[in-house]
Amino acid sequence: MFRLRLYQRYLMRETFAAIFLVLAAFIALFSFFDLINELRSVGKGGYQFGHALIFVALSLPGLIYELIPIAALIGTLYALSTLARHSEITVLRASGLATRDLLLTLFRVAGLLALLTMVVGEVLVPVSERLAQELKTRALSKVIAQQGFETGLWVKDGRSFINIRRATPDARLQGLRIYKFDAANALQSVTDAEEASFQPPDHWLLHEVVRTSIDGDTSWVERADTAEWASAVTPDLLAVLMVSPERMSLISLASYTQHLSDNRQKTERYEIAIWKKLVYPLAALVMVALALPFGYSHNRMGGVSLKIFAGVMFGILFYMLNGLFSNLGVINSWPPFASATAPSGIFLMAAIGMLWWVERR
Repeated sequence: MFRLRLYQRYLMRETFAAIFLVLAAFIALFSFFDLINELRSVGKGGYQFGHALIFVALSLPGLIYELIPIAALIGTLYALSTLARHSEITVLRASGLATRDLLLTLFRVAGLLALLTMVVGEVLVPVSERLAQELKTRALSKVIAQQGFETGLWVKDGRSFINIRRATPDARLQGLRIYKFDAANALQSVTDAEEASFQPPDHWLLHEVVRTSIDGDTSWVERADTAEWASAVTPDLLAVLMVSPERMSLISLASYTQHLSDNRQKTERYEIAIWKKLVYPLAALVMVALALPFGYSHNRMGGVSLKIFAGVMFGILFYMLNGLFSNLGVINSWPPFASATAPSGIFLMAAIGMLWWVERR
């Protein structure tokens, strides 16, 4: 039993070393490409080279989150291929180490990686991504979001439809228009405000207000320098628009999805993101299982290089399928759980098939 624990420690150490080496290489490569991409914005507005460096640094947690499963696949594949080349896998199997025991050892590695992925995704990524977007937005003097409409941002709150021309990172709205409908879905009033500033905890202070009220065939206009506006729309809700659903925390996703649901708006994209946040950390377990069969294959000249190439291709395919199934799920209104878990499910089936084939040999 002692020798088995010693083998497990050795395998885990070698696997962790290979995974973190691959992860570091990927982070350096992708960060370099991100910096090159940011250089196109340097010089615009107040955006300088220092801002670009900080932006790339703040994007690192997001990179780590996305790359851990891929690094787990390539790193585990490399570690096992190296052990196979030195005949260490053969020695371990001859010593009585069954495939199940080896897989459970790799699952320990994957479990720690899954925990790391979850912590990074829930604690670091939402905060760093928001800070990065705020930094770039302020430096370039841009608005939070326009959502693809020339008329600005549209939000539904109960029986009101809100049009916001500009929403800045300092929780100020400019060019605000509120369309309020009654229970019969008839237009009740239209409120225009030049600017709105949030007053904690739950309302906005409108400036330069013009309200047009409608009652049947009668309408009248009221003007005021300021007016209070209570709404479920808050700066925290608007800040969600600065971060893609995949980079949000589960709490923020659940809150925003509930807001959309309460206002009878489509929630598929955010429901898929919730399931992906729950499932994605477990992808590391699938990846190490997929890499295990390669460790049993006998090494030939160039064998390790070929396996690493195969691992890179599998990693790229996994990354592409994640994005593909998310988009197809939104477009075709597939069940969110199926859309989020399909890539991992496909790779899990491939891993089971390869392990079965290896055991049958």
